[in-house]
Amino acid sequence: MSKTSPMPAFGRTIAALCLIFGLALPALAKDVGPITNLPLPRYVSLKAAEGNVRRGPSLTHRIDWVFTRRDMPLQITAEHGHWRRVEDRDGLGGWVHYSLLSGTRTVLIEQDMLTIRTRPDTDAPIAAALEIGVIARLGECDVEWCRITSAGYKGWAPKARMWGVALDEVRD
Repeated sequence: MSKTSPMPAFGRTIAALCLIFGLALPALAKDVGPITNLPLPRYVSLKAAEGNVRRGPSLTHRIDWVFTRRDMPLQITAEHGHWRRVEDRDGLGGWVHYSLLSGTRTVLIEQDMLTIRTRPDTDAPIAAALEIGVIARLGECDVEWCRITSAGYKGWAPKARMWGVALDEVRD
């Protein structure tokens, strides 16, 4: 009668770590689109003055509504062929043909009379004040501030007061 020896403690520890990291790696991995291999979700803007938002990723799907604001920031959440599933700041979304989207980054001002400053500092001189709902072009961003441009005005604004940029996003 042969007796099998139990797995040594070191072996059990290694097996447990492999199981833990094997389960954790998919959660740590950043999702990427199957078509573009770009990160999901990601922000883009509406290139056209009008963009049909469809219930599904084809011309045969019903149009639920129409985006009517050029440069509006949108978030891509899925890809299928030439179609991108997008959401606006309210979480409303649908499928839009990729030709209507631009990689140019814009943000939507979410605070009325948001002051933009000459430097990323609350004590810096004010360059302008932007109304809620204004769309601005996004430039570089550090941990808390982003450089934006709107109607010829340039300056820095707190990232948390805009939609269209992730709070952990840093841009050069």
